[in-house]
Amino acid sequence: VQVVESGGGSVQAGVSLRLTCTVSEYTYSMGWFRQAPGKEREGVASIEPDGTTWYADSVKGRFTISKDNTRNTLYLQMNSLKPEDTAIYYCAAAHVGAIATPQLFLQLAYWGQGTQVTVSS
Repeated sequence: VQVVESGGGSVQAGVSLRLTCTVSEYTYSMGWFRQAPGKEREGVASIEPDGTTWYADSVKGRFTISKDNTRNTLYLQMNSLKPEDTAIYYCAAAHVGAIATPQLFLQLAYWGQGTQVTVSS
């Protein structure tokens, strides 16, 4: 399974970006993660096949995760970006639920190479 992210960039605080993740084949569940310099990787948002979503508290109300099942494509709409959103954003996909079984998801997930998002004040 190949996972490819795109859509990152360098922007000013307050603007929007949309990240896209394309997976080479169908996977049950997908999610976005990020890692800022000097920090551990953290979950940002996940989505299950029935549309159930999960968001980190830090992005609730600003980010929206969505999925196009016909194209095996995942999106992350990021609005009102803040400097603290600066990180490498990774897409992950697995045949187990990211929300229902998060630890198993992390063990089994296929990962993309990441896309840099830099937000300046």
